[in-house]
Amino acid sequence: MATPEQVVYDENSIRSLDWREHIRLRPGMYIGKLGDGSTPDDGIYVLIKEVIDNSIDEFVMGAGNRIDVTVAERHVSVRDYGRGIPLGKVVDCVSRINTGGKYDSEAFKKSVGLNGVGTKAVNALSARFEVVSYRDGACKRAVFSRGELLEDPPEAPTDEPNGTLVVFEPDPEIFRNYRFQREYIEELLWKYAWLNAGLTLSLNGQKYKSANGLKDLLEAKTEADRLRYPIIHFKTDDLEIALTHASQYGEDYYSFVNGQHTTMGGTHQAALREGVVRAVKEFFKKDYDPSDIRAGLIGAIAVRIQEPVFESQTKTKLGSQYVDPEQTRTIRSWIVDYLKTELDNFLHRNSDVAEAMEQRIREAERERKDLAGIRKLARDRAKKAAVYNKKLRDCRVHLGRNHDRAQESTLFICEGDSASGSITKARDVETQAVFSLRGKPLNCFGLTKKVVYQNEEFNLIQHALNIEDGLDGLRYNRVVIATDADVDGMHIRLLLMTFFLQFFPELVRHGHVYVLQTPLFRVRNKQRTIYCYDEQEKQQAIETLGGKVEITRFKGLGEISPDEFEAFIGEDMRLDPVRLSQQTKIQALLGYYMGKNTPQRQEFIIGNLRLEDNRDIEPLEEEVVDAEATA
Repeated sequence: MATPEQVVYDENSIRSLDWREHIRLRPGMYIGKLGDGSTPDDGIYVLIKEVIDNSIDEFVMGAGNRIDVTVAERHVSVRDYGRGIPLGKVVDCVSRINTGGKYDSEAFKKSVGLNGVGTKAVNALSARFEVVSYRDGACKRAVFSRGELLEDPPEAPTDEPNGTLVVFEPDPEIFRNYRFQREYIEELLWKYAWLNAGLTLSLNGQKYKSANGLKDLLEAKTEADRLRYPIIHFKTDDLEIALTHASQYGEDYYSFVNGQHTTMGGTHQAALREGVVRAVKEFFKKDYDPSDIRAGLIGAIAVRIQEPVFESQTKTKLGSQYVDPEQTRTIRSWIVDYLKTELDNFLHRNSDVAEAMEQRIREAERERKDLAGIRKLARDRAKKAAVYNKKLRDCRVHLGRNHDRAQESTLFICEGDSASGSITKARDVETQAVFSLRGKPLNCFGLTKKVVYQNEEFNLIQHALNIEDGLDGLRYNRVVIATDADVDGMHIRLLLMTFFLQFFPELVRHGHVYVLQTPLFRVRNKQRTIYCYDEQEKQQAIETLGGKVEITRFKGLGEISPDEFEAFIGEDMRLDPVRLSQQTKIQALLGYYMGKNTPQRQEFIIGNLRLEDNRDIEPLEEEVVDAEATA
């Protein structure tokens, strides 16, 4: 290592970056993590959001009520029908930092993006970026590549209606092997629709529109036959709230600030929870435990405030304490006081809803008291297991260091000591933790939450994640099921997913659960090694390497060495997110796959059986193939 005396530090060491270089060198500062499109917060979806946000601002200003989005394999186009960028400023608005139309406008004081960077980041991170503004019979077009202006033709006449068109292709040098997942883009557009009643969005021709805002959101996210009473809905210019109780475990919230989905909550979500508790206590004039009032509660809140402050660059958690910069009123008092008044009035006018709500609260109270003793014993067992059994090998983020990286934390749930041992040695100790299962978990479908405390594995998982009382304390942003790619491994995956869906459905609904893909084959010659995740990739690797190659079929994760695992759980880690569509009914889904062996399920299994050749059924540990002779 060079000493300070050996390192040259002079005028040549000082470097000034232009806006393009800075964004491309530090993309995480502008769009969060990069990713490959396999998770909803990956960078390619942030690019789409940044462009649509500008179109939403036009709708908020009363200009245009339609946004058309087209997504092809590699490029995205967004066309709005607002006022269009002033033609003389089209190039500046997408390529000069701190240039935009929001700085002096009263209407944009309650917008998330006031730093003038969003579209510029999309421009700098795109292999090709085209912008066209249509304004009062004239249009102006400009084309860029990685932020460099390529085409700047003069203004021209047009018959197109007013508005702006942006077409971009994410740069494959930045976003490696990316692929758009339609489900994530659909979810993004639905959020815009729910937050902007009356706006019509389309994705490749399919329309998304909401008439009732957050009420429609809760209807889409919950199973109608599980609701205990109709959704309660309040709305003002700057505050919208929807809430109900359901027959489910845990609480579930959807919160937004100035159109931004705050997936980690914040001061507004905390105020919603507190406001419901205080309003209910005062209405029923009973000192119910807050956890009983919130058991099964599903809520959504959207606020518009001036100059919001977030606790992270990706704006997933609101940190603001006040509604406005003058600090005349706190967010807490605003929301709590509003709920105390409006919810109290609503319950007085709707006695049937009040009765159903109190019945749900009393059910939660009875269950909590029944579980009181066993919960204490379960906590004690969890503490001892963490200390003595070492089932959880934690990461430094949760051991008192680097708390600012908590959003990056991952927990791998593994089967057996050999697999967990390999991952433990290969992991990033800063942000990756490992939990080792012992044997197959219990099929918990149809059981009560009592089993979570009585079953050692479930109890320890619950405490490792810190989700006993909801997602507020969730210790890991990603929960990754890492099992062998065989029948037993698939069964364990299914049992774990059943556990999460049965008792902690919000963990899945909010996109925290994944399944780790690990390679099935290693194909190598003396010069190169390729890891393959399926039969097709194996054949491609054989053709790529040519000559004689050695093929290893991994039978389990324990056979993969820690050195090899480093590549599989690093930047290029392949994860399959466990997703639920808006139409998914969890109890019906679990009943079909995990309930009694019905004739319908037997027919499904028989209809999906596949006959494999003997090599796949009895895989050889190592096999040598002459690719040239085979060809």
